[in-house]
Amino acid sequence: MLEKINQLLTKAVILKKGGGEDKLMKRKEKGLMSARERIEQLLDKNSFNEIDLFVEHQGRDFGLDKQKLAGDGVITGFGKIDGRPVCIFAQDFTVAGGSLGRMHAAKITKVMDIASNMGIPVIGINDSGGARIQEGVDSLAGYGEIFYRNTINSGKIPQISVIMGPCAGGAVYSPAITDFVFMVDKLSQMFITGPKVIESVLREKIDPESLGGARVHNEITGNAHFFAESELEALGQIKDLLSFIPSSWDKPLPEAKPKPPKSRKKIENIIPNDNKMAYDMKDLIGYIVDDSYFLEVQKYFAPNITVGFARLDGKPVGIVANNPKYLAGVLDVDSSDKAARFVRFCDSFGIPILTLVDLPGYLPGIDQEHYGVIRHGAKLLFAYSEATVPTVTVIIRKAYGGGYIAMASKHLRIDFVYAWPTAEIAVMGPEGACNIIFAKEISEASDPEKVRQAKISEYKEKYSNPYNAASKAYVDAVITPEETREKIITSFEIAKTKQIVKKHHKHDSIPL
Repeated sequence: MLEKINQLLTKAVILKKGGGEDKLMKRKEKGLMSARERIEQLLDKNSFNEIDLFVEHQGRDFGLDKQKLAGDGVITGFGKIDGRPVCIFAQDFTVAGGSLGRMHAAKITKVMDIASNMGIPVIGINDSGGARIQEGVDSLAGYGEIFYRNTINSGKIPQISVIMGPCAGGAVYSPAITDFVFMVDKLSQMFITGPKVIESVLREKIDPESLGGARVHNEITGNAHFFAESELEALGQIKDLLSFIPSSWDKPLPEAKPKPPKSRKKIENIIPNDNKMAYDMKDLIGYIVDDSYFLEVQKYFAPNITVGFARLDGKPVGIVANNPKYLAGVLDVDSSDKAARFVRFCDSFGIPILTLVDLPGYLPGIDQEHYGVIRHGAKLLFAYSEATVPTVTVIIRKAYGGGYIAMASKHLRIDFVYAWPTAEIAVMGPEGACNIIFAKEISEASDPEKVRQAKISEYKEKYSNPYNAASKAYVDAVITPEETREKIITSFEIAKTKQIVKKHHKHDSIPL
């Protein structure tokens, strides 16, 4: 018995070294963690329970039958983060480049199934050259099995992808289906280009950043949600994110001790008196939320809209806010996609949504029209309209045209809509409206500019102030900045018991 135990322990030690001491040492010299170190760094100390350590590949062609690939290039199991259970897998680049074969995929799908059945998050650390060519269609089948599970688990359990090296070819589509993608500067790579390019990247003949590095996917494509300078920072970001979201769609939100905002900025120092002047909406968010802490999602992509997580009275909320600091906070193709996706995530997992509005509308122009701003803009209307979680909207300044409707207006069945006295709610800005409505009267006046200014003042008084919308019950109340935080907290508290109208059809069909 003792001999067999010793044999087991010896074999386990060898397998846990992955591709061997030499390869692990080379990674260390480059400042990179091993797959196992990444798991241990992310999970609570001594909480990792590995499964399928002794799994072996089934390939028999192209010399694979003579190769021993430790764990078939992936480490799988479960553990805890801040005391909460999670499932996890980490591809091991020291073993056949982390390539995915039949059993490699089977190990991943097993932990995905465990996560789904137990109702806990699944975290995948990707570091792989892609499909194992020697296993042919079995590799492709493995990816298909993973993609299918990504899809059926969407909205059921949180799915998190961490790109810690190459993620090439078909492999990129699993992260693309998951809820959040984390990338590390000068380390992470995502691209789907052909085999010659993939080979060149793996042999370090092409700069991966130019193809699809962390900055590209955080700033341009929007495929990534978090950017980190180091592996350790990325792992810390994951822990932070999990502190705001439930373990599954039907589990309670993780609450914390309520804290007042830290921000000492006065509201007049945040919001300019001139409504044409820009400001950073994140300053206002800090004025409202617990501890002034805001975990921003997709910080570098479409910054004209800001999304992320915060707490109010200790309870997590998702925040969607126009940011006038960028493009005046307009809605365009990218910001509509960004906001709609975030709204749908929050709705899937029961996270209340706070919307802060300040925008002149949708971005006009031939480019936007040709890029499909109509279709993309419709996604945000759709996402808010189908949301069943508690929703609160505060209109800060401008809310013009279709943008007013799309940004969680009362007409989309938002629970509570408030407006500051500075709010302007209208089809368009007073200047543009008066130039159209009173064009003849202005042109025929002896002093056109004087008449134009008078008409602008008249229009503002009659139509673009919040009291006009409030008189029609489109705004529930006009509130002061100082009472905003308490009003939002109280509104979310009462909305948490709302009755959800169940659908009597299969599912909706969002304009993708």
